Amino acid sequence: MSSERSQVRSNRRLRWAAIPLAATLVAVLAGCTQAQLRGYLPGEPGITNHTDRIAGLWTTSWIVLLVVGLITWGLVLWVAAVYRRRKGQTGLPVQLRYNMPIEILYTVIPLILVVGFFAFTARDQTAIEQPEADADVTVEVYAKRWAWDFNYLNEGPNGDGVYYQGMQAQETDESPYIDYDQLPVLYLPVGANVEIVLESRDVVHSFWVVDFLYKKDTVPGKSNHMYFVPEKEGEYMGKCAEFCGEYHSLMLFKVKVVSQAEYDDYIQSLVDAGQTGTRGAEYNTNSNLPGTKPLDSGE
Repeated sequence: MSSERSQVRSNRRLRWAAIPLAATLVAVLAGCTQAQLRGYLPGEPGITNHTDRIAGLWTTSWIVLLVVGLITWGLVLWVAAVYRRRKGQTGLPVQLRYNMPIEILYTVIPLILVVGFFAFTARDQTAIEQPEADADVTVEVYAKRWAWDFNYLNEGPNGDGVYYQGMQAQETDESPYIDYDQLPVLYLPVGANVEIVLESRDVVHSFWVVDFLYKKDTVPGKSNHMYFVPEKEGEYMGKCAEFCGEYHSLMLFKVKVVSQAEYDDYIQSLVDAGQTGTRGAEYNTNSNLPGTKPLDSGE
């Protein structure tokens, strides 16, 4: 009889603990701003065809972890309050070991969480990394210390490509201490299937357009690829996200997502400036890659 009363009291305590927890969670989620609902990620919804997927994975993961954390801390505080030593109590409490249901619980739940995080991440990564067989625009991006070159492949009069060679960010004496008008600019047409081919002229860099919520390394001697559809016109900041030397912080660039007509005008401006063809691996400065010849070989 006493055990039944104890069980009833325990159930009542759990209900009273669950009610304020659930009410708090509902109130917090209902009062979230759009920035909070996106997990304070940069940019806004729908910038590319992948950003909403990435934001959803990020925020869902944090919500699950927040719930797990609240339950864990709630149980810790509940046990500390309910089973604390009372005034006048002496000796040690009853020692319990090998509670199989509890041990199975705290083994199975983390396993489910790990498998779940892995499965959803693998699903989204597979979708993001899916190659685009018929890209509308293919841009070969060469990272170099400490700037960027852009080869717009299959463009120009004969489809031989056009190019843009950038220089590192120029510092100024006044705030914001960077001349943003001179940064390298990558133009992309809105709504086009874009393929970015990532190369490096020297060391490992990382191509990161912040608001696109995705980045990928440029590795000497290895080509990496990114596929996406820019869905909102605008200007987006990019930077190198891999420490690459003395002026790494100045390895900045901009991405301008424009209409197809404006993109065509830009490509024509490169043709008019004589920047036809591409600036490829012949301009690499790393002479130690496999297959390259020593500078003093005489050849």
